[in-house]
Amino acid sequence: MSTIGIIAEYNPFHLGHKYHLKLSKKITNSRYSIAVISGSFVQRGEPSLIDKWTKARMAIDNGIDLVIELPFIFSVQSAELFAYGGISLLNSLKIVDYVSFGSEIGELKDLYPIAHILVEEPPIYNQLLKKHLQRGESFPVARSRALEEYFTKYNKNHYNLDINKIIKSPNNILAIEYLKALKKLNSNIKPVTIKRFGSQYNDVELNNKIASATAIRKKILEENELSSVKDYLPQETYDNLESYINQYHFFNSLDNYNQIIHYLLRIEGNEKLSRIMDVEAGLDNRIVEKSGEFNDIESFVSSIVTKRYPRSRIQRILVHLMMNLYKENFIDLYLHHPAYIRVLGSNKKGFYLINKIKKKTDIPIIIKFSDHHNLKNPNIDRIISFDKKSTDLFFLGLNTRKPLTNMDYYTSPYMKK
Repeated sequence: MSTIGIIAEYNPFHLGHKYHLKLSKKITNSRYSIAVISGSFVQRGEPSLIDKWTKARMAIDNGIDLVIELPFIFSVQSAELFAYGGISLLNSLKIVDYVSFGSEIGELKDLYPIAHILVEEPPIYNQLLKKHLQRGESFPVARSRALEEYFTKYNKNHYNLDINKIIKSPNNILAIEYLKALKKLNSNIKPVTIKRFGSQYNDVELNNKIASATAIRKKILEENELSSVKDYLPQETYDNLESYINQYHFFNSLDNYNQIIHYLLRIEGNEKLSRIMDVEAGLDNRIVEKSGEFNDIESFVSSIVTKRYPRSRIQRILVHLMMNLYKENFIDLYLHHPAYIRVLGSNKKGFYLINKIKKKTDIPIIIKFSDHHNLKNPNIDRIISFDKKSTDLFFLGLNTRKPLTNMDYYTSPYMKK
């Protein structure tokens, strides 16, 4: 029987995720499933609503067999790096037959040509991209227009592709990046895409039975009452959210880091900010300047956002600033990924998968966090140190009475027997 891989946030695991898992296993005839999930902070540059162990428990209770953590250095990045981090980790396991991801288009045939051009970067496409960038267009806009022009004038086989519509949809963008990563790695993993239905990725209102994670989080944070979202969650998710809130009393959001962020910007100024990923000349000045005008995160971030600088990019910059993840750090550590496989949760079938992985790969599997010290590998130590720091930063945002530090050492993976 086959094994399917999924790269996800599960923030939180909702009915759409359950549908995606069930249909993916059916289409691929897979008996086993592995999820690579972001940990304490997520791709759009925010803390996870809940801690990573609760997310892992949700996934296992809802039918995933093995949950692996996507290292922090990839979990809070652009779609391209997020996708590459997840695909390369799945590929390193050497037991994954399929990777399944959602998309608005629901078909691979229109995504493959775009992914191919973006990987191969033919000279004509590069010239078109350079032309649009020189006009002052943001990279996503320049890329979209260069692709449209390329397919219209130079690739008649796919001239009818609605490039602008395809790559403006967030799940399509991630889908293309997954295909690019598979191609770059020359991976044998076969891609599968499931058409997204119900609410769209960024919808903020609960207007469909299958609501977006964005709308669910928004409702939870606004109402501070779990019952308001009960109808939009699997029972297993709801039970885990109840357990979480009974233990920690607070859900997390970027608002909880308001003082830390403003302190760093007002005290450190441009010195640290200019070294952060995705900070180009002029943007550092804009961020520092706006920090002096606003005291709350929502107004502050909104004042920086433009078509050139989307909200997710600004928020990722702020998270990297808090984490001291500089561009030069990432470029160095990128070369050593995947360095380890860290297990956050497993069921009985997951135990079988772990043993199978051990026989197939030379990459160490970390179940007990402290065991990474025994590996005596400086690259593992450096990459995993960001996972630990991000966990400490996550719990700092909850403002609990008792300090919660070193939770990676004190918290065991969820093992469902």
